[in-house]
Amino acid sequence: MSNSHRFAGKVAFVTGAASGIGRATAVAFAAEGARVAILDRSAEALRDTEEAVRAVGGEVLTIACDVAQPEQVEAAVARTVETFGQLDIAFNNAGVENKAAPVAEIELDEWDRILDINLRGTFVCMKHELAQMVRQGSGVVVNTSSGAGVRGVAGGAAYAASKHAIIGLTKSAALDYAKSNIRVNAVLPGNIETPMMDRFTGGDIQKAIDLEPVGRLGKPEEIADAVLWMSADLGAFVTGASISVDGGWSL
Repeated sequence: MSNSHRFAGKVAFVTGAASGIGRATAVAFAAEGARVAILDRSAEALRDTEEAVRAVGGEVLTIACDVAQPEQVEAAVARTVETFGQLDIAFNNAGVENKAAPVAEIELDEWDRILDINLRGTFVCMKHELAQMVRQGSGVVVNTSSGAGVRGVAGGAAYAASKHAIIGLTKSAALDYAKSNIRVNAVLPGNIETPMMDRFTGGDIQKAIDLEPVGRLGKPEEIADAVLWMSADLGAFVTGASISVDGGWSL
């Protein structure tokens, strides 16, 4: 764990923080001095993340929020600003995988579920986060896309469509706010050791390992490192970028 305090005085807002990449990133921000708002669909699901943030000395605000519900997102951003006074960094990481099926067999309800959470949820979060950052005069947004955002995935059309769209949304927002001292980027994880990967492979992790040119899964902390770099001054000249952290999977 880093002993740097490069985010001292900053406030980070992390969705999908109950496990995996979201939890690792929330803890990493806290370890480097940020106050952190952690969000997921239930407060109970966030307890382990909350404890992990406090264990590294972080100040944490736990918020139950379903990103598919716009009024909940708006309230979560407002509560974060009311509690901490500002919102400097937003990591829009909440997302779900689809039920594997070829395109002609995808149920409309399943398509809508994936797009509502992964794409519309990211847009709604950005809408309210960016409005606050404009008022402040600065900010950084990082969105979670995927290696599936730059390649096709057999049986994963809904997921891949949502992740491709997040890249377009990210690039457009970066241009919208480039002159407002606000940067917007996307991180594209590959096959990572997370509960989502367990569900997607049905517990057969070797299938995912076999897809990785480097011969192993990535760790959530490796994605967190990339997000922190994009959020810090080291990444100050980077906006509109889609950065793959995937062991070569998307090549």
